Amino acid sequence: MTSTKSDAGERFVHALAGKDAAGLRATLAPDVRFRGLTPGRVWEATGVDATLDVLFGSWFEATDHIDEVVSHEIHDVVDKIAVRYCFKVRNGDGVFLVEQQGYVSLDEQGRMADIAIVCSGFRPVGDEAAG
Repeated sequence: MTSTKSDAGERFVHALAGKDAAGLRATLAPDVRFRGLTPGRVWEATGVDATLDVLFGSWFEATDHIDEVVSHEIHDVVDKIAVRYCFKVRNGDGVFLVEQQGYVSLDEQGRMADIAIVCSGFRPVGDEAAG
């Protein structure tokens, strides 16, 4: 079976949802350029370690439990891939949906070399979802 561009997106979504740093490292190019836009801030990082610091140090902290990949979609856009996913996240403040949409360029080895993501922020889903 041959690898497709969208395989990188699938690996990224599932590694991020599983908070799997080793899985993300395997998906990212060593000199990856990461840009993210959240409701309150613009994020930029270069390199795997700096990107993981944003993803697991700020966006999804240790107290954030990603309970479910509610939905995801990955498709080619000519030379890029579009990656969209929605996670159900639980922490001490409640239950939230977090949706992110991004566009990614890959390097020659099929690793993510340039990532631009927009995030919905943590959107509360209400008390009925907490059970």
